[in-house]
Amino acid sequence: MRTRTVVGALLNFQDEWKALEPAMHQEPHFKPPQHVVLYLKPANTFSHDGAAIVLPAGVSEVRVGATLGVVIGRPAARVPEAAAMDFVAGYVPVNDVTVPHQAVLRPPIKQKCRDGFCPIGTQVPAAAVANPDALELRAFVNGELKSTHSLRELIRPVARLMADVTEFMTLEPGDILLVGVPHGVPLARAGDEVAVEIDGVGRVSNRIHAQGELA
Repeated sequence: MRTRTVVGALLNFQDEWKALEPAMHQEPHFKPPQHVVLYLKPANTFSHDGAAIVLPAGVSEVRVGATLGVVIGRPAARVPEAAAMDFVAGYVPVNDVTVPHQAVLRPPIKQKCRDGFCPIGTQVPAAAVANPDALELRAFVNGELKSTHSLRELIRPVARLMADVTEFMTLEPGDILLVGVPHGVPLARAGDEVAVEIDGVGRVSNRIHAQGELA
């Protein structure tokens, strides 16, 4: 299956929500979002294990966005939560690379949609993962463990997230739904080797380069 679209969820980790909630009550919204908040990682961001992550001009560091990718197995539209897992083909480790920013409740397109900013690991079948909501995400920089988070911390677990997203948009086979990135993920700079690891799912590792370094 070919990946057509990668859709990510914002504000889906409890620690992320807690850290950003004060800003949600300020202008222009004045209240927390009532529905799922999404963003897209377009095809220009798609990358793979071992590929270079190139920093854009003027960017000195990026966030290592450890997350789980849920790979869709068949067309999913208005999927009820109770049946959502029947539409999952498998799972992948994903590094949702992001330029640090202060945006809240607005899709950070410029920060998330740079070329090569979505390294995707090798897919494992859905049957290989007994409970995706119990998986642990780990982020490494130069081989050193920098953060660990459990998917038990998700506000919307996998099935609920799929139901909320497919309520208004169809996910096609090969599409990937990112469950969210925790708060406080590590930063990395040119020369660093970064990795995202999920037990039972796998690992995706990439080196960061400054712009022009590979020319």
